[in-house]
Amino acid sequence: MEKTVYSYPLHPECPDLRRLADDPAEALLRAEADVVAAENAAERDRYLRLEAEEEAQQDGRGVTRRTFVAGAAATATALATAQFVTTSASFAATKTGTLIHVFLYGGLDGLSLVAPADDPVLRKARPDLLLGSDSLALARGFKLTSAFKPLEKWLKAGQLGFVPAVSDERLSRSHFQAADACNLGGLPGETGGRGWLDSLVDHLGKGTAFRSVGIGSTLPRSLVGTNGALSLGSVGSLRLNGDEKYRAATEKAIKGLFTGINHPVEEAVQDGLGALATAQKLAAKPYQAAEGVEYRGVGNSFKQLAQLIKGGANVRVATVGMGGYDTHENQGTRDGGQLWRRLNELAEAMAAFFTDLGDRAADVTVMVSSEFGRRVASNSGGTDHGHGGVVTVLSGRKLAGSLLGAWQGLDDLDSGDVPEYNNMFNVYGSVAQGRFGLTNAEVDKIFPRMKYTPIKLYA
Repeated sequence: MEKTVYSYPLHPECPDLRRLADDPAEALLRAEADVVAAENAAERDRYLRLEAEEEAQQDGRGVTRRTFVAGAAATATALATAQFVTTSASFAATKTGTLIHVFLYGGLDGLSLVAPADDPVLRKARPDLLLGSDSLALARGFKLTSAFKPLEKWLKAGQLGFVPAVSDERLSRSHFQAADACNLGGLPGETGGRGWLDSLVDHLGKGTAFRSVGIGSTLPRSLVGTNGALSLGSVGSLRLNGDEKYRAATEKAIKGLFTGINHPVEEAVQDGLGALATAQKLAAKPYQAAEGVEYRGVGNSFKQLAQLIKGGANVRVATVGMGGYDTHENQGTRDGGQLWRRLNELAEAMAAFFTDLGDRAADVTVMVSSEFGRRVASNSGGTDHGHGGVVTVLSGRKLAGSLLGAWQGLDDLDSGDVPEYNNMFNVYGSVAQGRFGLTNAEVDKIFPRMKYTPIKLYA
């Protein structure tokens, strides 16, 4: 007697389940895979019939798909969304470089990163948090924490620079509000809740399913929007949902189902499968960094990006998050201190990343920022929330100097904070503009509330 599951035989050529394999579990697995394939084939045939009906009903312009969309797209989109929601905006690859935004959560004390040397205001306001004598020299009378010594090679090459006194009038002293505004490029009501990096992608032309990548378990607000960013903890974590033993059969069935249906969802799914194939290929063997390169701590996030970039995934924008910068106490600005160690970990990661990329680093820019700066005055070992932070730029393209943007000193503080001499979103826009060659008008559209004013960052 032929056994059936739903309306499909267990096996088209062998209805006896016991004859599919010696192992009953293996036999059942094969049977279930065939059922899935048969059901998907039938659904695909139904979609094609609906497509044919719609073609017959068209008004001659070739632009409407009412019957097809109403009857088939709902089911197709449901399946595509379940497996490929983050790869739905995939296009043929082009190469114009990569911008990586590193966000330091907690509010970095920018004056513990770069500061004017021998400044009387700092000597009085924060005698316990001054940069040490082992600091590195920057242009215009500034110095850089020794925690960034791993990046000294790029500093000397003119590829590492810092923009001081960066803020925006819309940033409060609330971590949540400020981080949200920084990632959106304005307030939620001004941006519609869409991230500034997602808006940037609109102007970058075609790309792959990996063109927007957030390294981590959740997608940052800067990548939320319409361009289908990927969020992944590692390259190998990008895979179909479900049990490992079903994945190959599921992938084959989905590929067959969404082939030749003449609908936009076909491109999304096919490119999604392409992204899966790329990830599987890259993850097939342990990643081998360049000789002498070792990734530690936050460096493991950069390691994933190096693997994608060197593997030809055409990453266009990416994000890395790092916490631990809310230093109300025990800040430790000098060698071995708490904040010094966090900055040193970051610098080592960035140095490892650029070393690992080799010649490919010429097409990469890393921008590091935080939700706000901190107060100029010490609170006896730490600093409280403030404004006027620092943006760090590490680029394969030579910069205009090691200290970038405007600086007018600390004689006239803004309620105890570093004044805003450089608007945050003008800095963001200028970094992106230099990386991708955008026009002022294109950058202007990324930050809808303000009129973009470029800042000279690149040589």
